Amino acid sequence: MNIAHNIAAGLDRILTMEVVRVTERAAVAAARLRGRGDEKAADQVAVDAMRQELNRLAIKGTVVIGEGERDEAPMLYIGEEVGTGKGPAVDIALDPLEGTTVCAKNLPNALAVIAIAEKGSLLFAPDVYMDKIAIGPGYPEGLIDIDASPAENLANLAKAKGVAVSDITACILDRPRHAKLIDAVRATGAAIRLIGDGDVAGIIHTTDPDETGIDIYLGTGGAPEGVLAAAALRCTGGQMQGRLILDTPEKVARAEKMGISDPKRVYRAQDMARGDVLFAATGVTDGNLLDGVKFGRTFITTHTIVLRSSSRTVREIKARHQDLDKF
Repeated sequence: MNIAHNIAAGLDRILTMEVVRVTERAAVAAARLRGRGDEKAADQVAVDAMRQELNRLAIKGTVVIGEGERDEAPMLYIGEEVGTGKGPAVDIALDPLEGTTVCAKNLPNALAVIAIAEKGSLLFAPDVYMDKIAIGPGYPEGLIDIDASPAENLANLAKAKGVAVSDITACILDRPRHAKLIDAVRATGAAIRLIGDGDVAGIIHTTDPDETGIDIYLGTGGAPEGVLAAAALRCTGGQMQGRLILDTPEKVARAEKMGISDPKRVYRAQDMARGDVLFAATGVTDGNLLDGVKFGRTFITTHTIVLRSSSRTVREIKARHQDLDKF
C-alpha cells in the first residue's frame, strides 16, 4: 500500500499500526534498565530505539517536540528529520521515556509516547512550564476554565458528572510549587492523586476515570509534555487548556522565535494538536492505564494504546513478541 496515496484525507490508516512499533521498541529498551537508578542511560536507549524505528516509517517527519534543542540532544532533537522521506509530511511530538525518574526507580506509569500529525499541526512549544487543566470526554465544551479557581472547576465537574465534589479525584504533580493548589483542592473535599513524575500519563488518565480513578488534572508541568497530552485528548474527546509560563524576558524572546506572539494566550487541546492526529503510548512500568513490559524466557509482552482523532478510535494492543531479535 502507498502511504502517500491520499494525504488530503489525513494520515494514512496504516500508520496507526506502524506507530505502535515505534513506542513498543522504545518501551522495551527502557524497560531493560528499570530500577537501575540511571535516568540518563534509560532515556538514551529509549531515544536510540525510537529513532531507529521512526527511520523505517514511510514518512517525511520533522520532530517539533523532542529531546531538546540540537546542541542539547544528539538525537531526536527539535527540527530533526526522520523517516524514509517517502510519504506524507508530518509533525512529530515524542517522549521516548516519559518519566525517566519513574523508570529509574521502577515506579508506576513510565511510558514511551509519540504523537504524529499533519505538517504544521502541532504547537511548536518552547521548553518552559505550562499551566494546565484537563478532563476526559463526555462533558460540555467549556466546562473547565484555567482562570477559574480550583473550587469552581471542581464544583462544575462534579455537577456535570452527577456526583459530590468529595467523589472527584484530581491528579497533581507532587512539587513544592503546587502547595497552594493542593491546599485549595483539599479544602473542597476532593481527593488528590499526587504523582512524582510523568504528567503526560497524569493527563491521559483523565480519559478513563472509571479505570484510573482520576477525573481532572491540575497544575504546571512541561509545555512539550502539554502538547503530547493535548494530542491524546484530541483523539478521545477530552478537554484541556494550557498557558505558557513566560516569566522572564529570555523566555518571551525564545517563544517569539518559535512563532508565539501572545505570551498570555490560552491554548485548547485543538489549538495544540490540530487536524488528523495519531497518538500511541506503551507502558514501560506497570501503571493505572497500561501494564509495563514483561520479559519472559522466550517472549516479551507489551501493552499499548493507540488513538486516532479523525475516527475517535481507541485501540488497546497487548502484544506477545516471540522474535526477540527485533529488540
